[in-house]
Amino acid sequence: MDDDVLALSSAQRPDRRVSQTNNFLLQNLSAQDFALLQPHLEPVRIGVGEVIARTGDPIESISFFEGAVAGILDSLDQEHRFAIGLVGQEGFVGWPLLLGSRLWPHDVVMRAEGTEAWRLPAPALLQAVSTSASLQATLLRFTNVFMIQMSRTIISSLAHTVERRMARWILLYHDRVQTDEIAMTHEEFRLMLGVRRSSVTDALRRLMDERAVLTTRGKIIVLDRSKLMELSGATYGSAESEYRRLIINRPD
Repeated sequence: MDDDVLALSSAQRPDRRVSQTNNFLLQNLSAQDFALLQPHLEPVRIGVGEVIARTGDPIESISFFEGAVAGILDSLDQEHRFAIGLVGQEGFVGWPLLLGSRLWPHDVVMRAEGTEAWRLPAPALLQAVSTSASLQATLLRFTNVFMIQMSRTIISSLAHTVERRMARWILLYHDRVQTDEIAMTHEEFRLMLGVRRSSVTDALRRLMDERAVLTTRGKIIVLDRSKLMELSGATYGSAESEYRRLIINRPD
């Protein structure tokens, strides 16, 4: 697997020196920083389709995911929502608290498959980052990585055809579920791409013709990751490289 991708093999993953967690961000905290959070972390189960946050609601807690995928959605109105990014076990949602906002700027919805998460109350987070500059820096580094992912989503939407944009989204999911078989529906692709279902069908057919993926009912099977990366071009890899640089190999 390419060094720039986010998915990590078991040999590459950091030692679980501070807790038994699958969340890469928590794994990469120092023991001292994790100790500030640990007493306040509550395990929760999140099902597919469950709404984690709604735009405009108060941010009462943040969530570190153990697996699966959360879609970050923006909307033009109540009927038209569009995916702007994904977060899985590499990070957390609720970063606007670190930027001085107490309200959710986007909807956050669990996608792909259910998962467990660690929920941290907002007051506990704010107290912890006021105590530790290194904890605050690590969480803000992840926020920076997500902003890069979101900016590449914008570039892809402006510059690429539907099938190339679809290839990128499949890669983002593939990184986070860490399996070649991904539960994805036409409706999910419609949210990510902002196109009609017929355009989704046509783009999937072209990716199948390229032998990059195979589709079954409600699932995508990745056959050729390198082909998906070729189609995605420069819109995939930047955020993933920055995650490795800032979080895995952090410049302390």
